[in-house]
Amino acid sequence: MPTIIFNKPYGVLSQFTSEHGHPSLGGFKLPAGIYTAGRLDHDSEGLLILTSEGSLQARIADPRHKMPKVYWAQVEREIDEDAVLKLRKGLTLKDGPTLPCGARLLPDPALPARTPPIRFRKTVPTSWAEIILKEGRNRQVRRMLAAVGFPVLRLIRRAIGPLTTEGLEPGQWRELTEKEIRSLRV
Repeated sequence: MPTIIFNKPYGVLSQFTSEHGHPSLGGFKLPAGIYTAGRLDHDSEGLLILTSEGSLQARIADPRHKMPKVYWAQVEREIDEDAVLKLRKGLTLKDGPTLPCGARLLPDPALPARTPPIRFRKTVPTSWAEIILKEGRNRQVRRMLAAVGFPVLRLIRRAIGPLTTEGLEPGQWRELTEKEIRSLRV
């Protein structure tokens, strides 16, 4: 069975069954017998790894293994260094404290526009931040950025461990090489 990397488009569920009018992974001609290693909400975009190997799924998704996941977030207003420092130290959310994380201001990555586009307000600028987590709570990046005063408009998982979405347009996928699979097991 192959292990694949998939660039999940906005609005698609991280499962093979459609629900509530949202399309699913079933519409992308993915190989049979593979399952997601972790999830992305329907309103998030970016990297998913799908595999039939249970141990690899656990290695990627289980926070005990602390596999870094890189997110690019477009937020309302110009995010500042004070917010970035708070993110780096860790925050206390309703479900408890977060681990310290990697966080930095990100120059506009000049990504293709999302379909549908993010909401636009003439009087409110936007900016980008990169967040690197080694845990993965429900909607954690969105909740962390909201807690420091910067609501997320667009969220993209750019990388899991050493793998990125580089070269994959939304909706595209490819099989991982043996070398790439080994890099996830380190």
